[in-house]
Amino acid sequence: MIPSLERPEDFPGQQRVTWRREPHRIVLAAIAGALWPPLVITLMIWPPQNWLPGLETDWRLIVLIIGLAAVPGGLWLLSRERDLTGRPSTRLGVVWRFMFFGGLLSAGLQAMLALIVSVVGWFEAGDVAQAAGATETTLLIYGVGGLPIAVLLGVSYALWAGLCAAFIAFMPQPEVRDRLGVLRDRESG
Repeated sequence: MIPSLERPEDFPGQQRVTWRREPHRIVLAAIAGALWPPLVITLMIWPPQNWLPGLETDWRLIVLIIGLAAVPGGLWLLSRERDLTGRPSTRLGVVWRFMFFGGLLSAGLQAMLALIVSVVGWFEAGDVAQAAGATETTLLIYGVGGLPIAVLLGVSYALWAGLCAAFIAFMPQPEVRDRLGVLRDRESG
């Protein structure tokens, strides 16, 4: 039987949560969040040809390195926000913040890549017309064509990282009992 959804707290992901007390849980959430399964599986099935940093580095390695920095950074920002405002207070809020800021990070990094490749194209061009053509092509490929793909990958990665953070680093918040009778009764008012 499906439970009735009468209050906002009855919907999935709306239960109040708090940080787990064990610090190793936060480290485990950061590692699990950075190891996005599609990325890890494809790296095992199709190993990269070039492991060294450079122009021909496999994009999956770059995304993994960004994830290894972004997920702990996201957990740190989440901790700071909870200290200042007490939010997010639900698992859904944790996941939503990871997805929103992960999408923003991926869009920003893709736009930065398009601009950097455009500037590099200026120095490789023989004259002004070739530089303008290289800029147009680069911005169309990396900016217009690559941006939606980068955002889709970033939001997917961030969804995984947010779910890992919400379920590994957080636990349900214990309910406060009204021992002195000073808390207002929800049904009466």
